[in-house]
Amino acid sequence: MDALALSVKKRARNKLARYLPYPKQWEFHRNGAEAKERLLMAGNRIGKTHSAAHELAMHLTGRYPEWWTGRRFDHPIVAWTGAETNELSRKVTQKQLLGTEGSSSKDPAFGAGAIPGNAIIQVLNRQAGVRDVVDTIRVRHESGGFSVVHLKTYEQGRKTWQGASVHVVWLDEEPPEDVYFEAVTRTMDVNGIIFMTFTPLLGMSAVVKRFLQPSDVGVRRAVTSMTIDDCVGGKWEADTPWAGMTWVGHFTREEADHTIATYAEHERETRAYGVPMMGEGRIYPIRDTAIACDPFDIPRHYARIAGIDFGYNDPCAIVWVAWDRDADIVYVYDAYRRKEETPTYHIQTLHSKDPDHDIPVSWPHDGLKRDARSGRPMWRQFRNEQVPMLPFSARYEDDVGGSQPKEPIVLELLERMKTGRFKVFRHLGIWFEEFRVYHRKDGRIYDRQGDDLMQATEYAVMMLRKARVSMRGRPVRRSRYTRPIVGGAPA
Repeated sequence: MDALALSVKKRARNKLARYLPYPKQWEFHRNGAEAKERLLMAGNRIGKTHSAAHELAMHLTGRYPEWWTGRRFDHPIVAWTGAETNELSRKVTQKQLLGTEGSSSKDPAFGAGAIPGNAIIQVLNRQAGVRDVVDTIRVRHESGGFSVVHLKTYEQGRKTWQGASVHVVWLDEEPPEDVYFEAVTRTMDVNGIIFMTFTPLLGMSAVVKRFLQPSDVGVRRAVTSMTIDDCVGGKWEADTPWAGMTWVGHFTREEADHTIATYAEHERETRAYGVPMMGEGRIYPIRDTAIACDPFDIPRHYARIAGIDFGYNDPCAIVWVAWDRDADIVYVYDAYRRKEETPTYHIQTLHSKDPDHDIPVSWPHDGLKRDARSGRPMWRQFRNEQVPMLPFSARYEDDVGGSQPKEPIVLELLERMKTGRFKVFRHLGIWFEEFRVYHRKDGRIYDRQGDDLMQATEYAVMMLRKARVSMRGRPVRRSRYTRPIVGGAPA
């Protein structure tokens, strides 16, 4: 074998060393540093299984790349994988890990999967009525010794998921509820982790609700939503190891649009965008493509307003809105969401987006509460730092303050979406991520988790009448929203 052929073969047998995630895959990996339970909820053919297989290979081998910020194991581990059937375990999980649906080391593709070929010590099959179904893979760990991964299926039943202590569990495709809870239990006494990758074809199942409607105090969970649009390519965000660099996906825009069109209409949102088929109903049952638009420079005559939803443990979220008064079209042109940061950090972001301080900011009634850290109302902290906060909290009528009912603004936004009078810049993935899973529970709007940008949007549109045309480039005058307030706080 010549030197070139040998080099190609070695590269093929070490895909792990060349693995680079897409932004959403990187977010999924990064969440593992804190979350014991994770879900990568995505559409079909998007790369969810590919990313999970490579993470598992890192844990099995101890070979973590320089950019890795997720969970690490400095010792050999015991891992389980889960698939629906033996056939799918062989065709999907096994092929992703080993590079082949077979199990023989003589297979030319053996070792060309996520687990490097030179790290595979032994592969054991099981008698499953399906040829070449792998049961166990032993993998050499960098620290010495070897890791073990057992490939299991849901059809084997709950009892086969009992009894052992496991460091890592990867479930590909949604498991039955009893299997999931058994898998979680296996990780508890060794501080292990569990992650899932699936398209939510079962709708708002108990497993999906566990992530979208979290209620267990102290349990660390994270869900990452990944759509076909997240595989088209773009620029990395500033808080990533590849800030400012361009990445290329495995779809072009045209290929993505063609793929979306091939799905049946009733499954399109789920298969392309990873949206659960909501049994109780999405609040905005509108397709992304119906409201998405390409970014453009906002004309100076458009009125602008921002909306903020305060938070610390829950994210602080801000959206910036432009209003074409002539056509009565509202555009969400920017969005920001950050948790566990001080008001100073959020204020800096607002100033960077609005250096002239002339975009008024709409805020909720709970902004009147005193912040536990500073002892001052949240809205006043922002206003004292020259953020043009509106002089009173978001409301439908200027003289009727306090907490506002949600249904009127939801109906207004829905009507705008249906009539083409509400648009969102296409690149705002974090906004669409919340939009897809904003839903009702027991007939009521569920606003407990993961709706921060939706609420910020509602506050902005609720106060659209206070939107102002930018003064940039015109004679400077002080904004009326940053003048000192005499007397008490607004109602």
